[in-house]
Amino acid sequence: MDMMDKYTRPLIRLMIGLMAVLTVLGWHSAQAQLRIDITRGNVDPMPIAIPVFNGAGPRENVVGTEMVGVISGNLSRSGLFRPLDPKSFIQKPDAIGALPRFGDWRLINAQALVTGAVTTEADGRLRVEFRLWDVFGEQQMEGRVFFTRPDNWRRVAHLISDKIYERLTGESGYFDTRIVFVSESGTKAARVKRLAIMDQDGANQRFLTSGRHLVLTPRFSPTTHQITYLSYFNDKPRVYIYDINTGQQEVLGDFPGMTFAPRFSPSGDSVVMSLARNGNSDIYLMNLRSRAVARLTDSPSIDTSPSFSPDNQYVTFNSDRGGTQQIYVMRASGADVKRISFGDGRYATPVWSPRGDLIAFTKIYKGRFYIGVMRPDGSGERLLTESFLDEGPTWSPNGRVLMFFRERPSDSRGLGGGSRLHSIDLTGYNEREIPTLGDASDPAWSPLIPLPEGG
Repeated sequence: MDMMDKYTRPLIRLMIGLMAVLTVLGWHSAQAQLRIDITRGNVDPMPIAIPVFNGAGPRENVVGTEMVGVISGNLSRSGLFRPLDPKSFIQKPDAIGALPRFGDWRLINAQALVTGAVTTEADGRLRVEFRLWDVFGEQQMEGRVFFTRPDNWRRVAHLISDKIYERLTGESGYFDTRIVFVSESGTKAARVKRLAIMDQDGANQRFLTSGRHLVLTPRFSPTTHQITYLSYFNDKPRVYIYDINTGQQEVLGDFPGMTFAPRFSPSGDSVVMSLARNGNSDIYLMNLRSRAVARLTDSPSIDTSPSFSPDNQYVTFNSDRGGTQQIYVMRASGADVKRISFGDGRYATPVWSPRGDLIAFTKIYKGRFYIGVMRPDGSGERLLTESFLDEGPTWSPNGRVLMFFRERPSDSRGLGGGSRLHSIDLTGYNEREIPTLGDASDPAWSPLIPLPEGG
């Protein structure tokens, strides 16, 4: 028996180790496949255990509990993770030390484990530590310590979510971001539209404008603290730049005729927009330093909704120059205009992915609205959503998720209706409504928020 143990025990341990490696490699292979082939559809979410972060006292315990709620919500909404029910945990949070009892977590089918602790420093700052564990490999995959103000714990939870997402998928996260949108209230005859901003999960909503003047199409700059938008002042459309940090706004320019859909270039040094002059709408580019304006298109048709490629080399826009509303791509100089949409129906609001691989759009066909994506050459068109009215897609900074607004039909008496924000990932299976205080439209997703110096 002893001789058998001498030889069989190492063999058993080797077999268990190989099974663990194969399991982990199998999951990572699935994630790589999802990352590369976005047309495969739904993917089974990864089971992940996230016990409550240990707190050094009652206040820290409350923060630790709330942080885990935010982290679990972020990962669950991504569609790639399935946080396990805490009631299934065998090892309790207060028993988790430097090394978890991995066998306990394997018994509940957890593939990854997140542990954490919250303490208060002498200067009043919170110290938040977290670790990400590979349950089958029985090793730490990630570990970080964050120091922050007590009222900033939610952002730390988003940062931790991003680190987990990045380590387990190989892609950058998108949770430490904000959404600027148009908040709508009042009757249809007296609609009030205000600029509003919130975290990507719907928390920390606040208004940026008073609602005295109509606002439309807010868009983030690459710096994350400036937005450009269209507002009507004395019934005259103006393009504004608004600084979120200071609350200051300035008029980008007074243009004759109508102005539509201003959007920053990826470099942040210019704004591209559609201007209507003498009954004709074309694409123009304004240099923000010199305020010089260059005309990019010159067509008797309606050219609007311009969006730069992430490398600043190309612009996509929609135009009816071919007889119906379609999507076109041209060089940033205005040269080499090419139509890329050829499916049935009309196409609008094209937006280039931050990764450069796809262009999102709104499609109108047989009275229905769709959000879809296609490659920059027009190939690979896929429709992700369908409803009475879906419009205005905006990309997450990692190019994996789209947010848009959906308008619901009113009844025969004109009641009901309204619009809400929704998100959908590139598989087309993980659609979610984003909570807002009232009706909402025209969302714009920020880049990842920069960390403070030394953060």
